[in-house]
Amino acid sequence: MSELIPKHGGYRKLKSFQLARLVYDVTVRFCDRYIDKFSRTRDQMVQAARSGVQNIAEGSQASATSKKTELKLTQVALASLEELKLDYEDFLRQRGLAQWERENPLRQGLIDRRCTTADEVAAWVVAVAKKGRLCGTSGQCGPEPDSSTESTTSILSTKIYPELSANAALTLLAVACALLDRQVERLAQDFENKGGFTERLFRVRTAKRRNQS
Repeated sequence: MSELIPKHGGYRKLKSFQLARLVYDVTVRFCDRYIDKFSRTRDQMVQAARSGVQNIAEGSQASATSKKTELKLTQVALASLEELKLDYEDFLRQRGLAQWERENPLRQGLIDRRCTTADEVAAWVVAVAKKGRLCGTSGQCGPEPDSSTESTTSILSTKIYPELSANAALTLLAVACALLDRQVERLAQDFENKGGFTERLFRVRTAKRRNQS
């Protein structure tokens, strides 16, 4: 690459992109299973998840000629994922399901699992549900409800799986948003210290004239 057009792209190697794409895949699966297909919320959640992925990629590509655009699009990606977090929180609240507190051990358990696919996240949800380790906002874990009062299958499908799945998505979103926060901060500092394409173009032209003279 020339000094004028530096290396750009490479977004597939960004941890923020990888997590945002995982969130997108998880959200598509979540909406297919738990959100009415005619609901506007379903479209909004999928679009917000997709926006997070697409804007990271577009910003990375745009960095060749516009650091300002890269910064703006990365911020848009962050805003989209923050919007998606609210949708998952609303899902839990409106159904009387618990949202995990930050110190809930299941959050760190999922993070430590380092899932890379929606299948791996789903397998984790199933494993936790079958172990009867559903935790509420207090972080206290207990056994699955007594099957004599309500069928285990019904409880799993209407309460435990939805609660675990939504909280798993929120956990992944929290990590993705934290990464994007740091990414935005770094891009802002780079832009402030080094400028963008216009400043780079000026330096290249100045150096060329100096060499010619």
